[in-house]
Amino acid sequence: MSNPRFRAFFRRWGLSLVAVFVFGVLLTRAGEIDWSGAWKALGRYEPMLLLQVMALAMASHMLYGCFDLIGRKHSGHRLPRLQTWCIAMTSYAFTLNLGSLIGSIGARLRLYTRAGVDQVAIAQIVAVSVSANWMGYGLVAGGLFASGAISPPPQTGVGATALRALGIGMVALAGTYVLVCALAKARAWQVGWRQVRVPSLRVAVLQLGLGAINWSIMGAAMYLLLGAAVPYPTTLAVLMAASILGVIAPVPAGLGVLEAVYLMLLSGTVPQSALMGAVLAYRALYYLVPFANGLLLYLGLESYAARCVRQSIGSGTPTTKPADEEKCHAK
Repeated sequence: MSNPRFRAFFRRWGLSLVAVFVFGVLLTRAGEIDWSGAWKALGRYEPMLLLQVMALAMASHMLYGCFDLIGRKHSGHRLPRLQTWCIAMTSYAFTLNLGSLIGSIGARLRLYTRAGVDQVAIAQIVAVSVSANWMGYGLVAGGLFASGAISPPPQTGVGATALRALGIGMVALAGTYVLVCALAKARAWQVGWRQVRVPSLRVAVLQLGLGAINWSIMGAAMYLLLGAAVPYPTTLAVLMAASILGVIAPVPAGLGVLEAVYLMLLSGTVPQSALMGAVLAYRALYYLVPFANGLLLYLGLESYAARCVRQSIGSGTPTTKPADEEKCHAK
């Protein structure tokens, strides 16, 4: 079987099987959960604690916005930093709730194109952002696994040695990325008809650092919601496992994935009502509240782009070229 055929087969059936497995776990456990108790647990949170978690969620989204500022420097586009930052936060909120195709790619393509940024630069911005997020993920998750800071639950069927080997491999992959960026002699590679620039060592280290910090903040938010009943490394590791499954499973917002993973890995450690209350609170504060903010940012960015075009038309400046529109936004 050729590679293209295998990839097509996996996209069609493999991801669907992952989703079926996740939802199977959730449905199997759903009847055992005291949903009434979960809502009561949600209502028992102190307002100050929820404010602290919301502050961490906001810090995480704001930090993610910095990924596109790195991409701005790398690609050389001239949009103002604030506008670039807002586009990144909007796309992140959309990605979490609607999927990466709509958020990470669709929202960025729409908003950056409206602002006059060419598609080659947009592709570089997306690449920088995605690599920062997942290289940071690999560094944190790999470090947790390799250090032996967490023990795999028996139900996962993964041994401690295998987990450590996986962790070492993930850290090595992140380190290899940095080395390639530092030592590559050719700083630009031709991919098809496009030229892709290799990030500098400084950019790669910044990507890795910000990505790792962002995942650590996300884990801290869930740690507070669980009332420190689970060690922070374990909380972070479970969250990262849920996140990667949420990306693999073709389900908007990873709906049900977060719940299923926490039920499978922590149900014996934390009462199920408290566990589900924490997951519901996390979904509300990290997904839904930023999504509402993202919608407002999206409307504001669209309005700003439309106003900019009207000003260009009013001044008699042609608006058919992206460079003309970019000049408007760079004022």
